[in-house]
Amino acid sequence: MLEEPAVSIHPAVEIAFADRSRQGAAARLPRRAGAGFKPQHADQILADDFRIGFLEVHAENYMGAGGHPHRILTRMREDFPISIHGVGLSIGSPTGLDPEHLARLKTVVDRYQPEQVSEHLAWSTHDSHFFNDLLPVPYDAATLIRVCDHIDQVQETLGRRILLENPSTYLGFEASTMSETDFIRAIARRTGCGLLLDINNVHVSATNHGYGARDYLADFPLLCVEEIHLAGHAADIDDAGLPLLIDSHDRPVDDLVWDLYAHVIGKLGPLPTLIEWDNEVPDWSVLKREAQLADAILDRHVAADLGLRHAS
Repeated sequence: MLEEPAVSIHPAVEIAFADRSRQGAAARLPRRAGAGFKPQHADQILADDFRIGFLEVHAENYMGAGGHPHRILTRMREDFPISIHGVGLSIGSPTGLDPEHLARLKTVVDRYQPEQVSEHLAWSTHDSHFFNDLLPVPYDAATLIRVCDHIDQVQETLGRRILLENPSTYLGFEASTMSETDFIRAIARRTGCGLLLDINNVHVSATNHGYGARDYLADFPLLCVEEIHLAGHAADIDDAGLPLLIDSHDRPVDDLVWDLYAHVIGKLGPLPTLIEWDNEVPDWSVLKREAQLADAILDRHVAADLGLRHAS
């Protein structure tokens, strides 16, 4: 493992390691399964006897001043904890954050006071150009400084800690001088941000690059993880005839991803877990079923923890 430069541990990280209940807004997100909120599901969610643990929305869908999306989310906020997940901040951008986009994000966060705010370790803008994808960054010292500076800027602007999500990747950079896990660990230590562990992304990247997903998780700073994402992926074959997985968010969670999820929950205990389904969105009953599968895994570990306490 590459040794990162000696830096002091951010106070927020010391708190996270010492107290799994966390601090501030993050502590209020229930350690249950949630679902990505789609407005067409609102009536079904409100009428359902099954109460989803929380709802997560993409910040960019609510950056307008008003209208139907805000009316629906305001209603859902009355009954459910809300998490806001950004997809367009471009934290890895070499040209700096867009101050107007960051201001719009702050407006959304101030308006809904979500229990959690998260973004991606990726970039999607360059100068005035916007790319409709989450693009990877090289893992080197210069990029580390830039990403940390951007996260500091976001956290200062929002007045709260954010979570950073690990990427799904399809290529590596020759310029990288450290592993992804070392890079993410250094970000968490330097900025005090929390981490969002997308387990589907772990499986997708491990398959595409030919390493073991559990080896990756063994080196991941799991104690900084405050939320988990689960999603479906599409399978393809690359030009060399090797398996290629695409983070498509358009189908149920794969069995291998469920196995990795149970492995992580077995190590960390229950954590807020989101079912992501952004394309080919099905009826609410399908998302609910996926959330119930996650809840069953979470409940098993709650029961195991209680059993250990009673036996001690």
